Amino acid sequence: MAESQEKEQPRRRQARGERRIAQLLEAAASVFCTTGYTAASTNAIAREAGVSPGTLYQFFPNKEAIAIELGDRLMHEMRDTFGEALAPVDPATPLEEAVAAAVDRFIAFNCDHPVFFALMHGPDIPGHIAEEHDALHATLLARIEGLLSSLLPDSSPADLARTAHMCLGLYKAGLELVLGHEGAERDAYVQELKNVLIRYLEPLVGDRLGRDDSGAGAVTAL
Repeated sequence: MAESQEKEQPRRRQARGERRIAQLLEAAASVFCTTGYTAASTNAIAREAGVSPGTLYQFFPNKEAIAIELGDRLMHEMRDTFGEALAPVDPATPLEEAVAAAVDRFIAFNCDHPVFFALMHGPDIPGHIAEEHDALHATLLARIEGLLSSLLPDSSPADLARTAHMCLGLYKAGLELVLGHEGAERDAYVQELKNVLIRYLEPLVGDRLGRDDSGAGAVTAL
């Protein structure tokens, strides 16, 4: 009985510590969105979390460590998101539907986690986060190029890379507008973003999507 209690106590302490870390990260996300990373302070994060600065320092030595932990968790979740958003779809799926499904998944992630955009595109983010974001960006581009190679089999590698960069660039430009609005106006900007991507891809893809070709392999949604 005593041995069981001894084992349970460390687990409870660990659970409390994990809850406290989650509380601090949530507070940091709010502060980073409000003030930006550069102007944020550990005192402001502790105040937002409702704890003393001393409590914060039990878990993180400085705001950079907080940003790195938050960034790592967000990028892990983002990888899961684009894994779902770029999942195979039936070739019979119309281009409009394929683009809309992918954009909706990415937008949902960014709207649920606005700090991702604020942190990853800020002027003074920690070097570790910048490196991880660059790796994520490269992986995402590679996935888009893989999609395009199946839809544009006659295109050169340079053309595929250029088109992938354009798709991602258009999305990121539209995302900033989406995050800058709320409610019905945000929904309108999401639809405009979908329209831009569809109109850009439509003349390139032609009739390779939206066909009911029995036996054809699945392709991947942007």
